[in-house]
Amino acid sequence: MSNQAIRPSFFSKEATFAKPGFSRWLVPPAALCVHLCIGQVYAFSVFNKPLTHLIGVTSSAPDDWKLTTLGWIFSLAIVFLGLAAAFGGKWLEEVGPRKTMAVSACCFGGGS
Repeated sequence: MSNQAIRPSFFSKEATFAKPGFSRWLVPPAALCVHLCIGQVYAFSVFNKPLTHLIGVTSSAPDDWKLTTLGWIFSLAIVFLGLAAAFGGKWLEEVGPRKTMAVSACCFGGGS
């Protein structure tokens, strides 16, 4: 066996420790991106009124969504946001941020 140190994989928790000379200015943009993804569910409220006028453009038509239906969709999204934070936060502590962000990006991009 050689004396060379075993290099951790890119997704391992150990690979996230900053080496000397690492630019810490890369952290705030990454944190901003994560917070924008988390906050996208709150942007849903902007589309409430337009979604109630999909078929009837100027006023609601019988086949348009009701505002109460859209409220349930928003409530369900908030519940899953909380569940994801609860279980994902625990998993983040175990496996590290890189693996967690890769899996969450796949889920977000895949529409899960």
